[in-house]
Amino acid sequence: MKSHATTLLAEVRTFRQNHPDVRYVDLIALDIPGHFYGKRYPIEMLEKVAAGSPLKLPQNAVLLGAQGGLFKIGDYCFNDGDPDANRRLVPDTLKPVSWESQPLGQMLITSDGTEAPIEFEPREVLAKVLERLQHKGIHPVVAFELEFYLFDKKLDNGLPQCARDPLSDDPDDQPNLHIERLSRFSEVLDDMAQTAKNQGIDITVITAEIGPGQFEINFGHQGDGMRAADWAALFCRSTRGVALKHGYRASFMAKPYLQFPGSGMHVHVSLYDGAGNNLLAAHQQQPLRHAVAGCLELLPHCMPIFSPNHNAFRRLGGTVNAATRASWGFEDRDACVRIPESDPRNLRVEHRLASADANPYLVLAAILVGLEHGLEAKREPIAPLNEDRTSGTDFPLEMLDAVRAMQHQPVLRDKLGAEFVDVYCENKRQDHLAFQQEIPAREYRWFL
Repeated sequence: MKSHATTLLAEVRTFRQNHPDVRYVDLIALDIPGHFYGKRYPIEMLEKVAAGSPLKLPQNAVLLGAQGGLFKIGDYCFNDGDPDANRRLVPDTLKPVSWESQPLGQMLITSDGTEAPIEFEPREVLAKVLERLQHKGIHPVVAFELEFYLFDKKLDNGLPQCARDPLSDDPDDQPNLHIERLSRFSEVLDDMAQTAKNQGIDITVITAEIGPGQFEINFGHQGDGMRAADWAALFCRSTRGVALKHGYRASFMAKPYLQFPGSGMHVHVSLYDGAGNNLLAAHQQQPLRHAVAGCLELLPHCMPIFSPNHNAFRRLGGTVNAATRASWGFEDRDACVRIPESDPRNLRVEHRLASADANPYLVLAAILVGLEHGLEAKREPIAPLNEDRTSGTDFPLEMLDAVRAMQHQPVLRDKLGAEFVDVYCENKRQDHLAFQQEIPAREYRWFL
């Protein structure tokens, strides 16, 4: 069997042969707010890293706030000397970048799988959850669905403008949920889909959503949960780049318009044993009910993950298919946890609460922990919405309340890691407080 280094070296050398004009490769990883950070490496240096040379980046790069600044979190950032931490290359992620003006490559890097992984790195958090489930004989199959908006490339006094429809400048003239809108924006959408496929992402269905310039793209079901999250992260990066190339902005912002629906991250998860049997379908689907109960129990404590910023909380309630209470139902898009109609082999949950700009590694980790907790606790869920339209439990609708609900939840501290929970909650608290340090024009109009 080939060694890990030999396989990586072969991947880099094959890439160089196929793309001789590429001189640099962006080595990238996702930080806590869901932004990529990293370094641009000369291709010849990347070959040395693949052969075994160390790859180090500052540990605290993972802790960046939404605007890239650092917050004092315990001893991190300002009392730890800003140490480096080892990273490794993620195999099978070295791909060409087609949306930049110059030939470029990109490759994922991570601390998981190194001698001293960073406990609060999002990919490492998910890696621990997946490893624990594997040891228990539980194998998730995962599929993400991401909604996003297209806007005009130019802002109007800092505000987004609707994407210019090739046939009309009137956003009300864009047919909602209509195949014609896909045709009108086919040039940019086709490029987004093809670019994603070139990144190794299994793109399936494309849908025109309700908002003007709003679309949803689905990914194939993936037996490697980490790869499914990688796809979601990489898709956001490539989609933004392709949109700019075509004169648009693409954004996964949760609620860009108050009058139109927000953008969500829907995650389909089914669980199988080592023989390929669907665990949720056993015993007349009793494990499904237990798993749902676990998800709903932990959901109010995971809100900083599912709604990771001030704007994401605006998406909840008041619009189509966005709940304000933890609920579930069969074939019910008003529920946070929906059970799509399927045969026993494909029985799954669809978690619909997270905003499109949430961190996919952390969203999936939180969902899996909820399912795991439910299977262990074996409790019955509340009534589904199909039986009682008022069924549901409250969850926080404001960031500071959400952080308080998450930080001391014992199951999350145990299964996601206490160090991660503390660091993440403080990062979100500081980000929220920093966001409040500006007086908007409306406040002057109301109170001056």
